Amino acid sequence: MHLSEITHPNQLHGLSIKELQDIARQIREKHLQTVAASGGHLGPGLGVVELTLALYQTLDLDKDKVVWDVGHQAYPHKLITGRYHDFHTLRQKDGIAGYLKLGESKFDHFGAGHASTSISAALGMALARDAKGENFKCVAVIGDGSLTGGMALEAINHAGHLPKTKLLVVLNDNEMSISPNVGAIPRYLNKIRLSPPMQFLSDNLEEQIRNLPFSPELNRVKEGMKRLAVSKVGAVFEELGFTYIGPVDGHNLEELIKTFREAHKHPGPVLVHVSTVKGKGYEIAEKDQVGYHAQNPFNLATGKAIPSSKPKPPSYSKVFGETLSTLAENDPRIIGITAAMATGTGLDIFQKRVPKQYIDVGIAEQHAVTLAAGLACEGMRPIATIYSTFLQRAFDQIIHDVCIQNLPVFFCMDRAGIVGSDGPTHQGMYDIAYLRCIPNMVMMAPKDEAELQRMLVTGINYTDGPIAMRYPRGNGYGVPLMEEGWEPLEIGKGEILRHGDDILLLAYGSMVYPSLQTAEILHEHGIEATVVNARFAKPLDTELILPLAQKIGRVVTFEEGCLPGGFGSAVVEALMDAEITVPVTRIGVPDLLVEHATPEQSKAELGLTPPQMADRILKIVQPALSKVGV
Repeated sequence: MHLSEITHPNQLHGLSIKELQDIARQIREKHLQTVAASGGHLGPGLGVVELTLALYQTLDLDKDKVVWDVGHQAYPHKLITGRYHDFHTLRQKDGIAGYLKLGESKFDHFGAGHASTSISAALGMALARDAKGENFKCVAVIGDGSLTGGMALEAINHAGHLPKTKLLVVLNDNEMSISPNVGAIPRYLNKIRLSPPMQFLSDNLEEQIRNLPFSPELNRVKEGMKRLAVSKVGAVFEELGFTYIGPVDGHNLEELIKTFREAHKHPGPVLVHVSTVKGKGYEIAEKDQVGYHAQNPFNLATGKAIPSSKPKPPSYSKVFGETLSTLAENDPRIIGITAAMATGTGLDIFQKRVPKQYIDVGIAEQHAVTLAAGLACEGMRPIATIYSTFLQRAFDQIIHDVCIQNLPVFFCMDRAGIVGSDGPTHQGMYDIAYLRCIPNMVMMAPKDEAELQRMLVTGINYTDGPIAMRYPRGNGYGVPLMEEGWEPLEIGKGEILRHGDDILLLAYGSMVYPSLQTAEILHEHGIEATVVNARFAKPLDTELILPLAQKIGRVVTFEEGCLPGGFGSAVVEALMDAEITVPVTRIGVPDLLVEHATPEQSKAELGLTPPQMADRILKIVQPALSKVGV
């Protein structure tokens, strides 16, 4: 059978091991060809090919439910659920999403993109099933990296308290998340990986003692013998209320199928521990599991990235990592904190240069924020470096543990704004709105990579309370950078970049340069604009903004974030509070989800390119100017 013929996972039923191995080979080929051509997640999906095929051969996907944690490892799932012929559109506008998505396929039972959610969702489905008197299997597939997230442990704790609720948790243990896992849980799982499988011995013993006469004493003997039969390091899951099976070779189809069939027989929660190799089947990815977690387009033969047609300026993340490292080398109080995203945030540079001042907490944003609060209490300068979309997960900790206590924690939010092909779960749309409403918080955003350096110094020097900086994904503008001697900015002060009497353009962060380009287009149409780099969304530079707004009489705000509650809303509120009544146009992301596409495509669809923004402003301004005879 050719992979292209599989449109329903139930077609795997009855296939021989040899036939499944051939399907596995085809999945890896298609996976590699597609990601090499257009980019995407590589290592996670390659590692679960056999796991996926074996699991689906033991399920009826017309009724059974499978929840994949994060979803970036579910490319094999997509290829056997009717998306083979569209797979070349992966992560492209109007194409196949890079994560699981309700609505894309009836086999995507739960959407995701963030980690540690699968067990909770699958347990919810199982409880709903039981409440309605229905009969189907519920499965959560979760990686060992995601198991470091508190939400996964909360769900395990709950499920283990429900001995009659049938739930299968498949632990895909490849010793990695994006980077190598950290903490006690991964170390514990590594011990289990090195221990022999014991559950079938436990089952045999249970069968042997099942017919012994019942008494309280004998019952305790039965339970004790069962526990002795389970490997010592697997006993923790048993103590939590799960039947533990494993570890199982995640690339042995025959063993996997046998194990899953056995697991389905148990009446309560079961955890099957599967040992896999991230990047399996592509030697280059197996050897560099961090670098090949995800890739831009690359040469499949060499594994090397396809070079850009022209040199690019350094990324914001790299400038951040290099600058913070230089500052930390001269200040031992600076502590860089990441939640399992060292390479994405540039803290991998920091880790190499100042390893004693680096902390990776794993996929645990809530813990990262409160850890930073504790460090701040003792006079350290914690830099919580977390993607905008992931910092959402620690909202209560930001309020309760940092802002209420007014502790000097510095939040650095990479990937703020439109991030592109990862889609709605990863867009950094909401940080301006969700931080602006919290008392004591200071918020800033650089117009370019050089200003990012100055804001880093500003944030480290600021000790009056919490402060946050947002900056975009991707490359800077190529402006000159200093290697040291950066001057801090004055809190709450913006700057005028261009003067004009017809309209006031107020821009925040990554929208400053586009607003300047917009002003140039307006100039070509006889409209002269004053352009302000706000620098700070909170506190606003009202001493600068309010007199200009009153004098010029027309205001446009620019931001790369959601309009509800955003920077433009802050400006409108300030004008209203000062009783300055002038027309204001807010330009940003409206109240909708931004789907996966390139950032350029998303901005064009949202009307955020300079020509589109200029055209919108001209339609507002020209009629008004003509009425007054200008």
